[in-house]
Amino acid sequence: MSTHRQIVAITYETAVRAVSIAMEVGERHGVKTVVSVADPSMTLIAYGMADGATPHSSETSRRKAATSASTRRRTGRIPDALSTTLPLGTGGALTTIDGGVPIFFGDDLVGGLGVAGGSPAQDADIALETLRRLGARVEGMES
Repeated sequence: MSTHRQIVAITYETAVRAVSIAMEVGERHGVKTVVSVADPSMTLIAYGMADGATPHSSETSRRKAATSASTRRRTGRIPDALSTTLPLGTGGALTTIDGGVPIFFGDDLVGGLGVAGGSPAQDADIALETLRRLGARVEGMES
């Protein structure tokens, strides 16, 4: 019997880089973004909020990051059977609003990225471009 397990998680440096990239991409798209990065335990590692972003986008981005980190899925691709029960069953801690993507390097899930501030489609586009620029896996997450 094993007495412990090892957990792979995103580093602070990489999380901050992801936030910086997403903020830059959002600005280029004309979106006042709010960006969160969570590790696989759903712990917030890095966060950024553009000047003038809507206050509620802060919580939305955090929930998108936590959802993707926890479920290993893009938030807009949560199965229909869970689209209502996931947010209700977690007291709203998780969401099915698009704009959250898991962060994989190779086969290793290291966290989740949540982007809010634009429409769900804009948020998802910003998140996917961020993954590409970060060098993370995007296969299977694109529309």
